[in-house]
Amino acid sequence: MNEKIQFFRDTWTEIDLDALYDNVKMIRNALPRETHMFAAVKANAYGHGALQVGAEVLRAGAHGLVVALLDEAIWLRNNGIEAPILVLGAIRPGDAGMAARHNIAVPVFQRHWLEEAGRSIKDGDKLKVHIKCDTGMGRIGLRGAGELKEIEKIVSKSDKFLLEGIFTHFATADQLEESYYQQQLAKFKRLVEQLDTVPPYVHAANSAAALCHHDSLFNAVRIGIAIYGLSPSDERHFTLKTRQILSWHTKIVHVKELQRGESIGYGAGYKAREDEWIGTIPVGYADGWLRKLEGHPVIVEGEFAPIVGRICMDQTMIRLPRHFPVGTEVTLIGGRQGRFISVEDIAEKLDTINYEVTCSINFRVPRVYKRGKEAVEIENQLSTH
Repeated sequence: MNEKIQFFRDTWTEIDLDALYDNVKMIRNALPRETHMFAAVKANAYGHGALQVGAEVLRAGAHGLVVALLDEAIWLRNNGIEAPILVLGAIRPGDAGMAARHNIAVPVFQRHWLEEAGRSIKDGDKLKVHIKCDTGMGRIGLRGAGELKEIEKIVSKSDKFLLEGIFTHFATADQLEESYYQQQLAKFKRLVEQLDTVPPYVHAANSAAALCHHDSLFNAVRIGIAIYGLSPSDERHFTLKTRQILSWHTKIVHVKELQRGESIGYGAGYKAREDEWIGTIPVGYADGWLRKLEGHPVIVEGEFAPIVGRICMDQTMIRLPRHFPVGTEVTLIGGRQGRFISVEDIAEKLDTINYEVTCSINFRVPRVYKRGKEAVEIENQLSTH
């Protein structure tokens, strides 16, 4: 463990690297042997830590990584990741030379982008591109065979580009109703058939599609939420039993006995119904522990304790079942002594999806990476050490 990295507030997340490794192995083994598995580590690996997660998933058998931004890809390269990296979002044509120098693949879907990008790539460098097809997601991507053929022609005739892949993204692969998914799949297949030369990577499947739609595997898949042990769908049941790799913890910093009728928090919105023990924990909405979680339980010594009063920017109050001393550990997400709070539980309370819960955990919350019970690394972006 890096002894120089410290944190000075008792609020942290733990990332179970053993569970991550097992999740990737399980998913990798469920795919055809010839299918290349790319792991999505965009948005700081969905809040889990891109560098640590990226290194672990590659160790577990992932072929490469996908991110959303060129900045994310360059950061990974600068921190020692040498595996294939694909940026999924649009980049500026003037930055194409930077991507080429760092051996980072990028999407292409506009003829004029290629023309501008070529001018930013130095002689001798070559930019790997994946043609992005919009088959129904409605974000970025070309939509017709004419555009596809035009881009393929420009790329094939240029010494600045290398056609490495073609891909699309499904809008409804996680839903039980499959007609729209089938329309997208059929459209993508027709576009791939229009290519004069099929590139090394043809990919469409995200987590949901890869786990339940094997007709969309082609020769590569992009696995995101599933590697973190979280479900890609509220509707579908998946047979693979992955494990949630993230837990979130804090400690009680103050305990007081509130008398019946006394109030707690902004707006004095909570009044004690009887004499109650109240604990204060150093975590709040600035950390991603959002105000809408008022009333939701946390775990204290194997018992549930509800949040009372409005969650503050940096602090939260909980109603304790009895007196607990300062320093007692509190679990916000994860399990302790037979109790468990899942990311999905938090998402349901917030009326959102599990992706948003982990992505919202602020950078100021340190990440502690563990193998077994031992911490092997700490990431604290506020640390000056």
